[in-house]
Amino acid sequence: MNSDLITLITAARQKVLNTIMLVEASLSRITPYDVNQNYTPEEMEPYDAMSGRFIRAIEVSLKFFRTYERYLFVESSDTIRDLLNRMATVDLITSTQLWVAMRDVRNRIVHDYLPKDIKQIYDVIQNQFGNELKQLKSKLIDLSID
Repeated sequence: MNSDLITLITAARQKVLNTIMLVEASLSRITPYDVNQNYTPEEMEPYDAMSGRFIRAIEVSLKFFRTYERYLFVESSDTIRDLLNRMATVDLITSTQLWVAMRDVRNRIVHDYLPKDIKQIYDVIQNQFGNELKQLKSKLIDLSID
C-alpha cells in the first residue's frame, strides 16, 4: 500500500481522535440547556464551545472517511451519502441516516437562534450524537492501518 496514503490516514485519524476528545471535554462540563434561563454570554461559552467542537469533529471525520475510503476501495464516492454508506458497511459508523442527521445539525447550528431550536440541537449533541462520536473514537483507536 502507498506509504503516503497510510501517513495521511494515520494523521487524519489522529485529528479525528483529538477533535472527539475536545467534544467529550465540552460534554463533560455542560448541563442540559434550559430554554427558560436567560444565559449570560459567559454562561453560553461552554455551549458555544461544544457546538464549535462538534462542527469540527464532523468535518474532520468526513475528511478522514474520504481518505480511508480511498485506502479501502481505491476510489472516492460521488456523494456524502455513498461515502457514509461505505463507512457503515465497514462498521465505522452506526448508520448513514444518523450521520446525515449529524451533518444536518452541523449546518443548522449557524442558522438557528430560537431557544427551543437551540435546545433540540444541544440535546441531540449531548446524547445521541455525542455517543456516536464516542463509538467512532473507540473504533478508530482499534483500527488497524497497515
